[in-house]
Amino acid sequence: MRWLQRLLGSGRVELDPGRQQALLQDLQYRYGAHARIRFPEQVEAVAAMLNGDDGLVAAARIVSQVADEAHADLQSQAHEIHRRTGRRLLVHRRNYRPLWMEAGQALRWPLAALPCGFHPYAQLAAAVAVVGGQAPRLDRVTDPNPLVTHVFEVLDLTTAGWEYGRVRIDTDAAALADRLISTAGQILAAMDDPPRLPPAVRALMRRNNTLDVHDPASSRVVGAINPGATMRERLLA
Repeated sequence: MRWLQRLLGSGRVELDPGRQQALLQDLQYRYGAHARIRFPEQVEAVAAMLNGDDGLVAAARIVSQVADEAHADLQSQAHEIHRRTGRRLLVHRRNYRPLWMEAGQALRWPLAALPCGFHPYAQLAAAVAVVGGQAPRLDRVTDPNPLVTHVFEVLDLTTAGWEYGRVRIDTDAAALADRLISTAGQILAAMDDPPRLPPAVRALMRRNNTLDVHDPASSRVVGAINPGATMRERLLA
């Protein structure tokens, strides 16, 4: 693997796991839903903290941890639904859309309250932006293959939550989706052998639905987003 060759060869960089962990703990404590500043300002502040190679590794860890915990949460919800009703739900990480199409009204959107405490519109959005902005350096510090898979997972959960999970599309939600799409494209462009696009992404790319984007503090429509068109533009370039 190119990334492993870089780590073992002359391109190896010096990383500090202690600094990475301290960064993650600091971000958990200082930012999120409890912070008294708007999400866009939080994203800017968090991104500034995730500087250097250790910051890039920490950003990648945030994305992967969110994806892992969201999957575990959905598995737990599916198990609870089966316990209560006898209804079996299949949870496939590569494509969450069938699950949400079948049981969206019974599911809780997992990104809103994860054990790690990272908020999708604060720490996660910033981490996604950092990963995308430094995509050419990723293979010097981590394996980009599982990371881009996790980016697509979170994108799948974001758009499925809009469509089937009653998640409101406000400017913060739209900004997260836009960053996820851009970052996925940037990682793929930096890879020697990029993986195929996952089924959920291919399904959305065949559509051309424009969705209203609302002001976070009111019901006022302030814009629009077309996920399929954006994906075609940035992932097929």
